[in-house]
Amino acid sequence: MCRLFIGAEPDLWEPQTRSMRLDGVSTSVRLERFFWKVLEEIGRRDGLSLSQLVAKLSRECAEAGHDPANFASFLRVCCGRYQALQVAGEIPTAPGVAIASLDAEGILMRERQRHAAALPAVRGQAEAASFSATS
Repeated sequence: MCRLFIGAEPDLWEPQTRSMRLDGVSTSVRLERFFWKVLEEIGRRDGLSLSQLVAKLSRECAEAGHDPANFASFLRVCCGRYQALQVAGEIPTAPGVAIASLDAEGILMRERQRHAAALPAVRGQAEAASFSATS
């Protein structure tokens, strides 16, 4: 199993720092190359450059009242969610479909429903593991 991950091209996890302007302030963001590639793909779908996408995410993150202290982690999670939502069929894999054109509220509602439906199974597994550990 691990061979699938260990055998990946090492440049995917090599960190890369990019300088950009976020809300008029020059800053730098350090992410692994893999995440920069995913962010570029996300931006392309909506006709945004990488800098424009990151600035838009930063602005909307601040407007939503999120703590910007760990913005790089937020960007990594955005990439993971983008790919997970593609696997779930919520974001089309066709690159011509803009993310902005999707029904975000509907997707979030269905995602919450999937998570809620999965919780009993996860709790049951945790209880079974706890029971077998104490038996």
